[in-house]
Parts: sequence; structure tokens; C-alpha cells
Amino acid sequence: MASEEELFASVDALLEEEPQLPPPVERARLREAAGITQARLAVALKTSTQTVKNYENGRSEPKSPRLEAYQRLLKGWAAKYPAHASPAAAPAPVVVPQPEGRKTFTGSAAPEPAEVASQVQVPAAMEAPGRPAHSVTSRRPAAKKAAGPAVDPRFPHGPLAVLDGDGCAYGAGGIVLDCPATNVPELVEWTLKESGLGAAKLNRYGKDSDPLIVLTAAAAVKLGLPERLEGHEQRRSLRLPEDHPVVKQVARAKWQLTQRGFGPWARIYRKVQGRERQCVQLAILSWDALDERSWPGVSEMEPADIARVLGVYAQRVITPRGSTAVSGLELMTAMRPPTKAVRDEQTGNWVSGYNAGSLGTEPMDPAPPEATPEHPVVVNAGWKGGFLNEEAYQWVRDVDTLSDEECTLPFAVGLDLNTAFLAAAARLVVGLSAPDHFHTPKFNPKIPGSWLADLSHIELDPRLPSPFTPDGTRPTGPAWYQTHTLAYAQELGHDVHPIEAYLRRETGAYLDPWHDRLKNAYVDTLADLGVTKDLTDAEFLAAMEQHKEKDPALAAVLTAVKATVKGGVGKLRERPQGKHYKEGETWPALSRPTWRPDIRAAVISKARVNMHRKLSNMAKMTGLYPLAVLSDCVVYPSPGKSPLDFLPYAASGKPQPGAFRLGPTPGLAKPEGVQSMLWAVDLMEQGYNPARHIKGGDAVLDEGQ
Repeated sequence: MASEEELFASVDALLEEEPQLPPPVERARLREAAGITQARLAVALKTSTQTVKNYENGRSEPKSPRLEAYQRLLKGWAAKYPAHASPAAAPAPVVVPQPEGRKTFTGSAAPEPAEVASQVQVPAAMEAPGRPAHSVTSRRPAAKKAAGPAVDPRFPHGPLAVLDGDGCAYGAGGIVLDCPATNVPELVEWTLKESGLGAAKLNRYGKDSDPLIVLTAAAAVKLGLPERLEGHEQRRSLRLPEDHPVVKQVARAKWQLTQRGFGPWARIYRKVQGRERQCVQLAILSWDALDERSWPGVSEMEPADIARVLGVYAQRVITPRGSTAVSGLELMTAMRPPTKAVRDEQTGNWVSGYNAGSLGTEPMDPAPPEATPEHPVVVNAGWKGGFLNEEAYQWVRDVDTLSDEECTLPFAVGLDLNTAFLAAAARLVVGLSAPDHFHTPKFNPKIPGSWLADLSHIELDPRLPSPFTPDGTRPTGPAWYQTHTLAYAQELGHDVHPIEAYLRRETGAYLDPWHDRLKNAYVDTLADLGVTKDLTDAEFLAAMEQHKEKDPALAAVLTAVKATVKGGVGKLRERPQGKHYKEGETWPALSRPTWRPDIRAAVISKARVNMHRKLSNMAKMTGLYPLAVLSDCVVYPSPGKSPLDFLPYAASGKPQPGAFRLGPTPGLAKPEGVQSMLWAVDLMEQGYNPARHIKGGDAVLDEGQ
């Protein structure tokens, strides 16, 4: 039996606990019963009206000393205005949709406090174990929970939050947390210990995603950061100086910054202790963390809307860790972790070992023709043998090849292939081991690598771009080609006799899981915008006409997914940045196992070959030839404004396989612009490239983001 001292100690512990407030619905009832407005209550509590609203809808909780004052007020009102004794007399609360997908409970009269508490309590699986009650400042409606993915109990509040200057941290799913931090170290501590933010790993051998805190301009200033980063360099290259007070604060608190320093995307961490990671990612909106090209209009949205955009992206792709290019590269590693736990046969202990199918943990030197001219492999060896030139198309048809009939067609219609480079990554076999050098090898289309061969003798229709060069011109002599390019020459019926080659013995479909996740993200987001696979071509065109206006937030997610594809592929050959770089020196990107220009070349080669194959099939089926091709966008002369006026269809009305087809799936086409044919021809005579005025993908996959 417990002693008197133990019982008194237990009772004292209860008395010392933080005061508990009635449920949010009861708070609102008591205030309304007293005839006090939210604005007047805000003045009494010396806070904002919005904060009072948050108290009454469960989005945030007060902190001491405001907590005790608020509780005292509510107790006084409760004594004056007790709840109805009979809960049956009160109508049942109604769930009413609110902006940003939130829901709150309303009714003409409130049920008993106990009844209300049972209705709004957070499901046990969503609560953060061991976290104090005041840190959980919101709820997720049951309907919202049922519609979304399973909530990881370790991260009940999602992967990220957008922090505003008033201390409100807006999370995915419409939740709002109350963040008391007044400086960056406090923010990091709160994020790791109280926020309940983070995301589970995407692969059983991977790592959980670190929580992301996005700072508005007001939040940045409140934490001691400048509202803007100014300097002569590009904004993404700017960093706070080492002697900045915030950088010193971080160091004094025993936190560290990565080599990138404190820039628009800052990672603050401590070395891993045991199995617990201690790392927080920050993104500062007013420092241009969200590039307008990849996240159109997002920086100007309200914090809750920004949280929604980034939350959907995090759920479908990955928690952002930098630009979309950086996130695209990080996703490759997250889907194919370099290591896994293996048992040491000698000791019986579990140790870190190579994960088959990944790129491993160590960087790999490319073959000289796969490298860039400034790479140490090239400079130190004095390589003069040429380089791979596997790039996206930038081709304009010679005006002399236009027929009179083509010149009289009134329109030029652009077709942009949906995420063409993503489609090329599907089932793409790439090298996983270092390159080996061979002389006069026999060509094998199943072996990834770089081949030196002469394709200049191959005659092709001048009305189509050459499939062997980015500018579409005929090769003039021996050149280096990726396997897919030579395989296509063989497919066209030409003998291929390589002079030499750099080939890889170990191979695998490294990008397959990356492709699958991004494809699902793209298709699902389009479907949310009303563009689904079951639409007819006419319905598809109508849906594409309006999808961006239907939901600008989801339209921004769609743009970000596309940018993730192109940026991620471009990052595989990131070149040195900064005016102080000297040829032959290494640069930071070379230390990554994912610096793999050969994989980038394989993706682009396959995408360009796929484009040429469709161009050839279109010519055979319709007699139509393109005017220009820019990256994944092709421009055709047309009798009408719609692709339906010239795309090939069978007698049954179904699209012909092999040619361009409309649809939301990666690799299928969508309309990307309509221009006057006569205007386009006139400009081409002046050496102008009409493809550059067609909205679509960049000609060069971004390597520097």
C-alpha cells in the first residue's frame, strides 16, 4: 500500500501540471454566452484576434502566462453560464468545410464539455507520444484522415510547416501549430522535440525525411534574419556571412551548418547520436527559396496555401530539400539507398553493406568522352578524343524543304510530350560499375556505355531532324554516341561498326522506382485537376485548357513535379559554379555518387530517339512533317487550331499507335501553343526559331539548380 508521502507527492505533481482548458467548442460557447467578441477578448489577453480564433477552433493553444489568465477567465464564465444539463436538448454539432480544407464544429448550442471532448479528440495513432499537451495545437477531421495516407505516429503533423511572423506554423492538411521560438536555435529545438513534423523513409533501407520549416519574410525577421539576401552573385549562391549574429547563435548552441552555409535552403544539424537523426531543413521564402519557374505563384500565396502546395508535393514526391533539381536528385537516392544492413559472417554483427542496384557510396570517375571539358579526368589526361553530345533537340526545318501545300496551311500547332524525359527513364538500363575501355568492339544494344562510331554515311529524309545530333543536322564524321542512339541507327537498318567504346559490365534499371513515383505524382495531380485517363481526346483538350485555373495550388504542384524530372536529370552532370573555378580542379558535385553524366546521356538519348520514332511514324501515317522541335515540343503545320485536325485516327476513331497521341500519361502529347503558319514561315526565312516561342521544356536540362 502506498505511503502518505507517496500519495501527497502524486497529488502535488498533479497540482503542478499545466492548467487544462475546456475543449475549443466550449471556449467559444462561454465567450458568446458572456457577450464578448473575439476582438475584445484579444485585447484583454494582449494578443491578436486571429490567435483567439485559433484558440476556439483548436488550431493553437495559449502559452504561459496567457494560459493561466485564459483559464481563469473561462472558469469564471463557466460558473456564470453553465452548460445545459441535458445534452439531448442540444442539436448535434455539424462539420462545416472551411477555407484551406479545414473543418470546425458549429451549432446553435453546445453539448456537454465531456461529449464535445470525445468528438474532437485526436486519434491515438496521430498523437505524438511523449509530447506535452500544449505542443499539439490542432486536430485533423476524421474525414480528412480517411481520405489521406496512413499517418506515421512519429510524425503526426506531417512533413513540414510554414512559419509566419505571429508564431503560427501552418502544416499540411490544414493544421496550425503554435511555435514559441524567438530565434533559430529555439526553432530547431522546437521542431525536433515538439512539432511532430517529419516523414517516413521511402525505402526500407533509406532514412526518414528531416522536417522542413518554411519561413515567411515576417518569420525570418522575427528570428533575426535579414528580410532579403542581397549581393552581386545569383540569389541562390548567396549565404549569410560567418560573422552574422544568427550564424554565431547556431554555433553557440552546438548546432552545425552544412558546407552550403546559411542560404535560402539551410540545413542545421548535429552529428547522429545512436539511431536518432537531429537535422532540420529551413527554407526562406523572401530569399527566393521557391524559384518562380518551378513553383509559379507559390511565394505570394498565404502561408496555409503554401503549406498545402508543399505538403502535396512532399506526400507524392519527397519533402523538398532545396530546388526541384536538388529534390529530384535526392529522390533518386531515397528510392535506391546506397547501403543496407548485412550480417558480417565472421562476427555475426549487422554492418552497413552495398545495396544491390544502387550507385553505392563512393563517387565514380566517368570515361573521358562522358566527362565535361573542365573535368580532372579530361584535363589531367590531356584527352583530345571528343565528347558525347547527347542533348535534347533544338532543330528548325530548312525553309527550302517546305512544300507549297504546307505554306498555305493557316496554323502551326505545338505538341508538348508530357514529361518526355520521365518516360525515357522507364525501364532504362544504365551502368552501375566503372567504365572499361574496348577497341573495335562488336556493338551490343543491351550494354550501356559510350561508343565511337561514324554515322555520317546514313541518308535520312531532310524534312526530319537527324536522330543522331541535337541540332538535327547530319553527322560529319566519327563521334561518340550513347547506346540508344547507335541502337536506333541499327533499328533503321544501318550497319554499326564502333571504333572504340567505354562500357560498363554491371547494369541495372536504377531509375525505375524514381520514374514510378514521379509518374504517379504527375498522373495523380493531373487527375485532381480534372485531367484523367478516361477522357476522350476532345475532353482532354478541354480539360487541359482550364486545368491551371481550376486549382492554382495543384497547378503549381504539377509544374514542380515536371521541374523535378528535368532538374534531377540535369543534376546528374552538374558543372562547376562560380567565377573563381579553374579548369582541372574538382568541384563539390564530383563528390556525389550521383554525379553520373552517362546516366543523363542515356535518358536524353532515349528521349530524342523516342521523339524521332514518333516523327517518322507521323510522316508515314499522315504525310505531315514538323516545322521545328525544341526539347520535348514539336511544331506541326495544321489546317486548324486543334491537334485533332491533324493527328492520325483509325476508322474506329481510336488514335493510331506509334504516332503522337493525346493524353495525361508521360510520353503522350498535349497541346502547347497555336500560332499562325504564315507568320512562322516568314520568321523562319529570317533565321528565327519558332520553337522558342512555344511554351514547353527547356532545351538544356538544368544542371545548376
